[in-house]
Amino acid sequence: MEYQEPNNSIEEALYQYKAGLGTFTQKMPQLAQRYNEFTEECFREGTLSKKDKQLIALGISLYSQDEYCIIYHVKGCIDEGASEEEIMETIGVTAAFGGGAAMSQAVTLVQDAMSELNQLKQ
Repeated sequence: MEYQEPNNSIEEALYQYKAGLGTFTQKMPQLAQRYNEFTEECFREGTLSKKDKQLIALGISLYSQDEYCIIYHVKGCIDEGASEEEIMETIGVTAAFGGGAAMSQAVTLVQDAMSELNQLKQ
């Protein structure tokens, strides 16, 4: 993977995740392949749309306090056309279950990721 200077902290986190995944794939190719096939199938368009699945994944990421997945799924939500309102509503539902810990990630990391990822699209 060729390194390009990141424009912001969110882009840097996405690069780190992809680089780490690349290293893992080199060391454990069969496991990585099967995991990728499984997750690709899980996120395939079905009864639920890809956007709905990304919103669900964002909620789970917030609840589990997984910062890399939060960033990854904010990007997935944006890429699948989720509006800011849909993302914020997902945050609200997650906070109803995850309380302050989920809300703290939402009002910081999610909002930063949305802002920085939307700037990259322009």
